Amino acid sequence: MITVRKLSKVYRVGIEEIHALREVDLVVGNNEMLAIMGASGSGKSTLMNIIGCLDRPTSGEYELDGRAVESMDADELAVVRNEKIGFVFQSFELLHRQTALQNVELPLVYSRARLTVSARRARAVGALTKVGLADRMDHRPNQLSGGQKQRVAIARAILNNPKILMADEPTGNLDSRTTAEILAIFLRLHAEGQTIVIVTHENEVAAHCRRIVRLRDGMIQSDLPVERDEAGRIFQEIVSRVGRAS
Repeated sequence: MITVRKLSKVYRVGIEEIHALREVDLVVGNNEMLAIMGASGSGKSTLMNIIGCLDRPTSGEYELDGRAVESMDADELAVVRNEKIGFVFQSFELLHRQTALQNVELPLVYSRARLTVSARRARAVGALTKVGLADRMDHRPNQLSGGQKQRVAIARAILNNPKILMADEPTGNLDSRTTAEILAIFLRLHAEGQTIVIVTHENEVAAHCRRIVRLRDGMIQSDLPVERDEAGRIFQEIVSRVGRAS
């Protein structure tokens, strides 16, 4: 699904060069669910932006679903972002004057599918129902809780049946109970075949994935299944003990 080779990103600030990524190699297979972790400045957000076709690398190769991304022009990249990649952000990125239904419909307005108004509505209703918000479709963001806003964002992200769902700190603004609810949605989507990449600084979130990629100073420090990643393994053991005790 995703293959990056020798991927580098250099930002220039005056005469200074800042190396955000340094020759990163990464492969993400179909139906994987992995976490990308790292301290502030490690390069994890830069990597997500490049994988999500929101930014271009300085050098290296990126192949998405069999196509070389570096050869795409701006219009082709816009189509990829609309049809192949779904985005979920920490800050939800909802339009405040629009209802939940209207927010979810938005990707279809710009889609090449040219669906009718009723067809767009039907698909948006289906996506909101899938995330448990069938009874909140006519509510605006200021009438929704943080968890409900993130459910709207997830519904919008999955509307076009994307190849990849990318989530940037999706639980960063949520309490622990709501975090568990959002993670349960991601796990259900993964079980249905969705490829998911989550950028997070929370070990508790990463431990729900199947694989953890850790970045440091723009390079991959480790790339391990959760049961071999120390923080992920410890968290899973804690969850298991709590479950047995209850």
